[in-house]
Amino acid sequence: MASSKSEEDVDDKGENDEGKHPEGNLLNFEPEVPVESMLVPTDNFDSFEQEAPPDPATLQDDDNLVECQKIARNTSDENTEDPDKNGTSRSMSELSLVSVESSEPQQVDDEVSNNSEWRSQEKHIFILSSAGKPIYSRHGSEDKLVTLFGVMQALVSFIGDDGDTVRSIHAQGTLFVFLIKGPIILACVCKTRESVSQITVQLNYVYSQIVSVLTLEQLTRIYEQRRNYDLRRLLAGAERLVDHLLIALETQPALLLGAVQCLPLASTTRDTITSTIVSCCNKIKNLVFAILVGGNQLVTLIRMKKFFLHPADLHLILNLVNSSESFKAAESWTPICLPKFNSRGFLHAHVSYLAEDCQACLLLLTVDPDLFFPLSEAKQKIVEKLRRASLLQSINAALAHPGTPVSQLGVPEARHFLYKCKATAQFWGPVPAPPYQSSEGAKRLLDQYRVLHHRLHAPSQPLKLLYLQDHAETMLGWITTGFELYVAFEPLVTKANAISAVNKILRWIKKDENGLFITNAPTF
Repeated sequence: MASSKSEEDVDDKGENDEGKHPEGNLLNFEPEVPVESMLVPTDNFDSFEQEAPPDPATLQDDDNLVECQKIARNTSDENTEDPDKNGTSRSMSELSLVSVESSEPQQVDDEVSNNSEWRSQEKHIFILSSAGKPIYSRHGSEDKLVTLFGVMQALVSFIGDDGDTVRSIHAQGTLFVFLIKGPIILACVCKTRESVSQITVQLNYVYSQIVSVLTLEQLTRIYEQRRNYDLRRLLAGAERLVDHLLIALETQPALLLGAVQCLPLASTTRDTITSTIVSCCNKIKNLVFAILVGGNQLVTLIRMKKFFLHPADLHLILNLVNSSESFKAAESWTPICLPKFNSRGFLHAHVSYLAEDCQACLLLLTVDPDLFFPLSEAKQKIVEKLRRASLLQSINAALAHPGTPVSQLGVPEARHFLYKCKATAQFWGPVPAPPYQSSEGAKRLLDQYRVLHHRLHAPSQPLKLLYLQDHAETMLGWITTGFELYVAFEPLVTKANAISAVNKILRWIKKDENGLFITNAPTF
């Protein structure tokens, strides 16, 4: 994935031959494997594109479950086939004029494209319809970029007319990545170190964010009926969700790893919080998920039996909470589509913060649109019980904790690391310390993790162990059947010291894993 310059600076010791890498000296502390996980286990986003949680339609024989038709009650039963399969072929010159509605579109586009601030952006994200209609632009106004949107649509259609699909274009240090999802085209133009597959992951997340607002059936039906429909009419106000999601994709390792981070708590404290929520909600019919989050971390998750939540869906839930200040003011009742759980319809979410003196957010997700008041009563009972047991204080203490720096782990050779438990789709990492405390340092560290992640998960030649050394730091990535580990060291660390540090990290994780991870899968 790295550029040619980076490849020259890197000493790649990632061969799988036992005699050429130090894996034989690494201690394999595999994490505890739960009988059942609350989250769908994943290796990365690309691999779980084909995976899915149980389809609600296949579980109708369970008395605790509602029919799939009720889950999708707010969606249409119309056909969801690609609306453009029978489209007519057009020439490149004809396609380049599609949806260019401004009287002077080229002058307007020049006004934006010649803007130095717009041109200096490292990454642009564009969303448009298959007819070339602008939907979203990360930077700049869509209305001032209509010609650019038309050119992108023309390129996709021109290649599609030959029975092929454009995936990426590489040109003079700039990467163009396309993702075609039925009537929606997503494109990224960037000058970062990210790979095509990693950018495709990000575009998939953006597409899922749109589906979470509309549902796949509504999105498909709209374009079947009106190919030139301006989707911005329905997405008005949802741009902040996409904006916030893109910031998370660029700054948080959770979405790169396809995992979630749990709020560190004593296992007895977490179990008591979980049992309190279960006791207050156990008799509420059609409650599918109860999720308590705080500080962008998962406190606990309780699910209906036989149903599981995908990490990608949980990321969308966290994004909704983090980008919506209104939830702090009052209880909210909002529909949300979780594409991995069921892209055809909405769940209804009762969303509220526990209390003014506890900034943890509780989400109760149901298939029944008439459950607001029973869920509101259940929430009040939960808060009362948590307060009596002093558990709100425990949550507050955990949220207020600044995080554990790597220096407290007794591993002086390591600057930072990320550890992912594959069976539970959860990860943990210490709080960034120098030289990664600044925004620039944190960005460079995440870029290095992306390099490791891509090289280890490369479809053509995946690796189990990778050791990269350059002038800034030495990076080590290791994948086993149970975990993934990514470590940043001092640049002059010896291989023997790196191995010793990894073993210390694994011992520490193994010792504290019950507080760092949720290893059970509580159900209603």
